[in-house]
Amino acid sequence: MAMASLQAGMVVTPRSTFLQGCEVSNKSSLSGSAVGGEFGASCGGSRTRMTVTSAPKNRAAVKSSKGDESETLRVGVLGASGYTGSEIIRLLATHPVFKVTVMTADRKAGQSLGSVFPHLITQDLPSMVAVKDADFSNVDAVFCCLPHGTTQEIIAGLPKDLKVVDLSADFRLRNTDTYEGWYNGPHRAPELQTEAVYGLTEIYREEVRAARLVANPGCYPTSIQLPLIPLLKAGLIEKDNIIINANSGVSGAGRSAKEANLYTEICEGIHPYGITRHRHVPEIEQGLGDAVGSDVTISFTPNLMPMSRGMLSTMCVQMKQGVTVDDLRKHLVERFADEEFVLVLEKGIAPHTRHVRGSNYCLLNVFEDRISGRAIIISVIDNLVKGASGQALQNLNLMMGLPEDCGLLQQPLFP
Repeated sequence: MAMASLQAGMVVTPRSTFLQGCEVSNKSSLSGSAVGGEFGASCGGSRTRMTVTSAPKNRAAVKSSKGDESETLRVGVLGASGYTGSEIIRLLATHPVFKVTVMTADRKAGQSLGSVFPHLITQDLPSMVAVKDADFSNVDAVFCCLPHGTTQEIIAGLPKDLKVVDLSADFRLRNTDTYEGWYNGPHRAPELQTEAVYGLTEIYREEVRAARLVANPGCYPTSIQLPLIPLLKAGLIEKDNIIINANSGVSGAGRSAKEANLYTEICEGIHPYGITRHRHVPEIEQGLGDAVGSDVTISFTPNLMPMSRGMLSTMCVQMKQGVTVDDLRKHLVERFADEEFVLVLEKGIAPHTRHVRGSNYCLLNVFEDRISGRAIIISVIDNLVKGASGQALQNLNLMMGLPEDCGLLQQPLFP
């Protein structure tokens, strides 16, 4: 577990990367809205004593597999029948504190999740309901996995004491005019936009910890900003002439039926899309601009790959005068040394999407370009986990005062 991810006063042993298991046992009684319940936690082999800083309502006690009772934080998943919603539920199956008590899916209302996703049939889950019929009175936090453009009004109508992680793009762009220009519609909750915190966890950890509403980053922006923001902040690369070519699995387009995503349209080939107009461009430029304190314009070309999940981003950058590729790699190694989920590979080893499949990890490396003074940075993530649902769970863990790796220590699935 990353040292930087821990609450003040926690005592841990050094992290052990890629270890499985996360268990929490109740160390004191919590009732009603009392704050300060203490848990003993073990995530990834690290022993932690932690204080839950949120104040959930009427939190229920549930029995563990050993028969003892431990406190539970109840969560809702809006849009449970989509890819990101179902992925959150898959990850929560091993979470020691969170329990799904509300699931919405307007087109699947009244159905069980197991009837839609048979691989999740073993979980004890409520039936899905329409959003308008959902009861949030006994929910502590919500994952909102609804399509872009539909989330703003729904979140505005939720109880104001709920912690919310929104996986759509509806709260990622601070400037509501920019949002309107790229998403072809007015922002319907500008009063909430000023409250929203951008949830790139490893970069904005403390802001996320204190937030009520977190805008979960997009998949491309996550894979691109994680290496570039530290290098820009350190003054090691130029802000100009950043060229990015990124490749995504088809699940990044969502679960709705679309002609462009039919098997015969995707298989046995790759193709670019959204050239110069992909909606993640302003999100990336916003983050990189914040890193240098001025506007940044990038060249970004996304490509659709004939695979279900995975993302690989190749970033070509101009190094500052006198800076070497080894300097870039050394800085990234030091910056992410205590991070659980961002790992710089050994020198010369190229990241592969197959090496992060099903996990919350981001693998990075840096290579020397044949053009003098330029470097090539490669990052890979699972677009549904670190690029969406895994990072969302990482954020909500922080927001609820839990170790951020709980429920997320699955090793990548390979081969």
